[in-house]
Amino acid sequence: MEPLTPDEITRYQRHILLPEVGGAGQQKLKAARVLVIGAGGLGAPLLHYLAAAGVGTIGMVDDDVVSLSNLQRQVIHDTGTLGHLKTESAAQAMARLNPHVRAIRFEERFDGTFAARHLSGFDLLVDGSDNFDTRYAAADAAETARVPLVTGAVGRFEGQLTVLKPYEAGPDGSLYPRYRDLFPEKPPQGLIPACAETGILGALTGVIGTLMAMEVIKLITGIGNPLVGRLLLYDGLSARFDTVSYRRRTQR
Repeated sequence: MEPLTPDEITRYQRHILLPEVGGAGQQKLKAARVLVIGAGGLGAPLLHYLAAAGVGTIGMVDDDVVSLSNLQRQVIHDTGTLGHLKTESAAQAMARLNPHVRAIRFEERFDGTFAARHLSGFDLLVDGSDNFDTRYAAADAAETARVPLVTGAVGRFEGQLTVLKPYEAGPDGSLYPRYRDLFPEKPPQGLIPACAETGILGALTGVIGTLMAMEVIKLITGIGNPLVGRLLLYDGLSARFDTVSYRRRTQR
């Protein structure tokens, strides 16, 4: 792996001081290539913390532009970037935070065709999208490419996240669960309203997006116990976290 420069050693000193991370873990972060779907509510804190952590290459998939109603929660953007592409705005913010990070922009939608063209160039996929079509497409693509998927969702005052590695087996020899073991089918169109209809507390996206970044860092460095086979639930109004375990329903 590429050695850390003196500037990087100083920048990441608090990471390097952690025995669980150290210089070797920081080098893994530097070498990592992470693809993030969405530069909005969840993507904003996620991208900021991945850049701050020193993830070497960060891809962003988003075809939207920054609007005024985004700024209550999408904190990687600001008033000065209204009307700009979200990937452009996010890349500029990440560069100001950490010039050692390389941002790759994709101004398009994530789907199976996109994944077939680009996902092989990344080590890990993170889904911060706001629709079920993209979530299922991300889960299928990550399983096919055999890359870990960190996926999260938010609504009103509640959020959730999990980690998927369905191509690997656990300690008991059983394959880890798929996304469809947790959510077997997409809900009917219009059954679950979008945040534009119901509202969302801005800080909630910061909580879940930051937790997603934590899972990405754990996966890259190999520390801790990622949320594989576990769904983490957060209720912002009661300040309560719960964890639900789930398993693979069928082997294949």
